[in-house]
Amino acid sequence: MVDLSESGAVSPGHNRHGQGSGNNGKKTSKKSRTRRGKRGRRRRNKKNNRNNKTPPPYFPPEAEEGNIEYKLKLVNPTQYRFEHLATQLKWRLQEGRGEAVYQIGVEDNGLLVGLTEADMKASLKTLKRMAEKVGADITLLREREVDYDSDRNTRKIAEVLVRKVPDDQQFLDLRVAVLGNVDSGKSTLLGVLTQGELDNGRGRARLNLFRHLHEIQTGRTSSISFEILGFNSKGEVVNYSESRTAEEICESSSKMITFIDLAGHHKYLKTTIFGLTSYCPDFAMLVVSANTGIAGTTREHLGLAMALKVPIFIVVSKVDLCSRGTVERTVRQLERVLKQPGCNKVPMVVSNPDDAVTAAQQFTQSACITPIFTLSSVSGESLDLLKVFLNILPPLSNSKEQEELMQQLTEFQVRTHTNNTHCVCFSGVCREGERLVVGPTDEGRFLRLKVGSIQRNRSACRVLRAGQAATLALGSFDRSLLRKGMVMVSPKMNPTICCQFEAAIVLLFHAKTFRRGSQVTVHVGNVRQTATVECLHGKEELRTGERAVVRFRFIKHPEYLRLGAKLLFREGVTKGIGHVTRLLPPSQNHDQNQNHDQNLQEL
Repeated sequence: MVDLSESGAVSPGHNRHGQGSGNNGKKTSKKSRTRRGKRGRRRRNKKNNRNNKTPPPYFPPEAEEGNIEYKLKLVNPTQYRFEHLATQLKWRLQEGRGEAVYQIGVEDNGLLVGLTEADMKASLKTLKRMAEKVGADITLLREREVDYDSDRNTRKIAEVLVRKVPDDQQFLDLRVAVLGNVDSGKSTLLGVLTQGELDNGRGRARLNLFRHLHEIQTGRTSSISFEILGFNSKGEVVNYSESRTAEEICESSSKMITFIDLAGHHKYLKTTIFGLTSYCPDFAMLVVSANTGIAGTTREHLGLAMALKVPIFIVVSKVDLCSRGTVERTVRQLERVLKQPGCNKVPMVVSNPDDAVTAAQQFTQSACITPIFTLSSVSGESLDLLKVFLNILPPLSNSKEQEELMQQLTEFQVRTHTNNTHCVCFSGVCREGERLVVGPTDEGRFLRLKVGSIQRNRSACRVLRAGQAATLALGSFDRSLLRKGMVMVSPKMNPTICCQFEAAIVLLFHAKTFRRGSQVTVHVGNVRQTATVECLHGKEELRTGERAVVRFRFIKHPEYLRLGAKLLFREGVTKGIGHVTRLLPPSQNHDQNQNHDQNLQEL
């Protein structure tokens, strides 16, 4: 008999098919198959894990321009290296108009490598020394673990905000228009943010914002008012809770948020449109009440901001008055509206500080991102998330664009003409004592004047740069000659005026047809005047949704316009948007007016 046990052909107690000769053989066979199956699965899982290993996360590659800097680590640099790093930080601060964001633990190509706790601590210490050298402070925004590496040691990346300490009153100033339906809580929210005290549930926080007696009696805003919220170089809130005057807030702040409180009632729609078109807001904040949802003028205000291409974020207020289900239903309603073809927005609900940081950065980088906050002005729920967002929110224009505007001749747009003249500097630089011309008057002339003093946010200022808003004292100039829609420009500019202009428009809505002879109220920047449609090029009439090049004629007095300026017109339910494509010189305006009068006489 041949012993086959050593040949390895068949193991003892098994036949050639692997079956045991008895019960014990069957048990052994099942156990061995189970062990072999487990070992095989483990080997396959290891192989799959190697093949499906999570790729290392990346940021976009570092840009040479802009205020974002990637640094792998800043551990014990030499003196020469430190000086170079400080110069680099100064450049990034200049690009961000006083703000820069450092990503520590990230390579220049965007690879998230991460640092150990010791290296991160040393890097942050070096960054703080760099900031002190250039007169700035740092704020740690967030830290994140990098978990793709097989190394068991925890590695992190850090995101740090560097903000320059204000000097010569040149703080970063952002203008935010506040929109929303009547009784949605706009003024109350601004009162809580700027005064530093929560509301009592009966509107106490908004009383300091109202300008007229009827506003206090009805609780409804009917005029345009301004409120300020500051952040110092460390990212701390500066408001009236610790400062008595606006001047103290400006002196302590590196960044200012100027809120433009607009009316929510449909009766004051023309005031709201004037605020959006003339005050050049950087952003718009749409306030929606959680218990009423999208109602009244909410859709109209959203459409106005989008038509004027003002980036918008949404605040759902009064969450303390309703259940969590009601709040979620309102948020879902907003998400549906934002995703519609007319909007094409990507809603982003902010629920924690990390979301607020991400929303602030992506908001200015992508025009489709729309952050949504849910908060209460009574309980203070999630109010800190909105403050984090506003603190980090960067300006839309970079330093290069700012410099280009400052190199141009001085141009102001006149907003109000009470005791002092409120203006927004569109281009150039203005100093105390500078001589300008203002107009056009009803006769189409420009008058000479001298700038006496300048105030920004109720604080004295000597120099005003492009993009900044201020109030000017004009000395002995007769203010009764001023009106809304005028401009103050450098005498070297030789400004031109027009009574007629052409614009490429889109008719958003009209009950019937839009044709020659129609009269509408035209808003172009700070200009607001009734105009008549003289002709539609290539068409006899327009219906809702159609486009055309239209010639308008102002019916009262000439205006100063700029080519390419955004245009919005309305009359009742009729609404349209567009941009100025051609300005007709006064001589041509005069000839065409004579022909128009002759045609009327013949008729």
